[in-house]
Amino acid sequence: MPKFSYVAMDSHGKEQKGTIEVGSQNEAIGRVKEMGYYPTKIVEVDKEKPGRKAEKTGAQTGVPARKKKGMSLNNLSVPGLGGKVKSKVLTTFTRQLATLVDAGLPLLRGLRVLEKQERNPTLKNIIGDLALAIEGGSTFSESLAQHPKVFNRLYVNMVKAGELGGVLEVVLNRLAEFMEKAQKIKGKVIAAMFYPIAVLVVAVAILIILMVKVVPQFKTVFEGMLEGAQLPAFTRLVLGISEAVKDHILVTSGVLAVIVVIFLLFIRTKFGRRVWDKFKLKMPVVGPVVSKVAISRFTRTLGTLISSGVPILQALTIVKETAGNVIISGAVGAVHDSVKEGETITAPLEASGVFPPMVISMVDVGEQTGALPEMLLKIADNYDDEVDNAVAAMTSLLEPIMIVFLAVVVGSIVIAMFLPLIDLMNKVGDTGGKGDKE
Repeated sequence: MPKFSYVAMDSHGKEQKGTIEVGSQNEAIGRVKEMGYYPTKIVEVDKEKPGRKAEKTGAQTGVPARKKKGMSLNNLSVPGLGGKVKSKVLTTFTRQLATLVDAGLPLLRGLRVLEKQERNPTLKNIIGDLALAIEGGSTFSESLAQHPKVFNRLYVNMVKAGELGGVLEVVLNRLAEFMEKAQKIKGKVIAAMFYPIAVLVVAVAILIILMVKVVPQFKTVFEGMLEGAQLPAFTRLVLGISEAVKDHILVTSGVLAVIVVIFLLFIRTKFGRRVWDKFKLKMPVVGPVVSKVAISRFTRTLGTLISSGVPILQALTIVKETAGNVIISGAVGAVHDSVKEGETITAPLEASGVFPPMVISMVDVGEQTGALPEMLLKIADNYDDEVDNAVAAMTSLLEPIMIVFLAVVVGSIVIAMFLPLIDLMNKVGDTGGKGDKE
């Protein structure tokens, strides 16, 4: 009868190792669960040795066996393949892994199944690296931590909490739900911004055509009609802009590029990033959407981490790093310091001026009743609906704004071109009136 070595977690989160003799791997899993342990690794003893020999061979040469074949993408540059994975692809992987583990499939076997069917080459190789690391004795969270470009601290710490609590399948399901909802909100915001951006692109294209092709022809007409007379000031301004765009396109493009670079460098500074993030929260029309998305992300992330068993101070540190907004990060940092000193969460939230009174009140109730994670997730669900309403309101406001903007710009150019004609007609009218009197 074959022997199987197992690594498992007991009810207190301590790692237990041992060897059992059973007929198959499934029987081994059942036996370990009957012992009251949560299995994280079960390998047949005879099959484990060749793998370890391969690891030792790689260690002696200084290159792991998998990396010698050029299979890993983490430290190897392959044309067309980067070290990052799109959030949508990672969300799908997390949901599939959660489903497999929840169905009772061992983690290692689940990773092997996903590796075979994964189409994304970067993630496929990373899954293979994860499986190899687990076979070598590492925990799942330790394996994930080796790929920080793909799995952030939130992901790693939630998995680690699930391992320690023996509820990995529950945490993976929560993580999958968290990522799916975050992806859904992101998709809604991107979809809402598509129309205004499309209108803006069309407006810029129309302006370039007018300035490069149409307006210069009017200049030639005016020179022949007015016989050296001075053009109206507004017309001269439009003609000057047209000439700069047409005859000095490189200089114009360079000036625009310099402005963009200066702006990007400014928002990379600590002061600039703070000013820009604060402006985004207070920006007309767009500001409410940014604010609601930030609050939803903060409450859902913190609620998911705490409900998954991550200590609150560690959870607040992770939320601070993944907030995506310096103002929100500062508020979370103040909450962290307050909790560290044994005080409440609500006081620093209220002092930040970012969170509305309803959110502060609900957090206060959750803190007093001991149901803070559940209350945070309720706030997040409520704000998901608020984001939908804010996006709809933003879209309905941006559409007429963009149309009016385009009409004003094009209308201004048309008026500038007609002003000389109006002056000419007035002069002709004055001349005709004098001739009749004589």
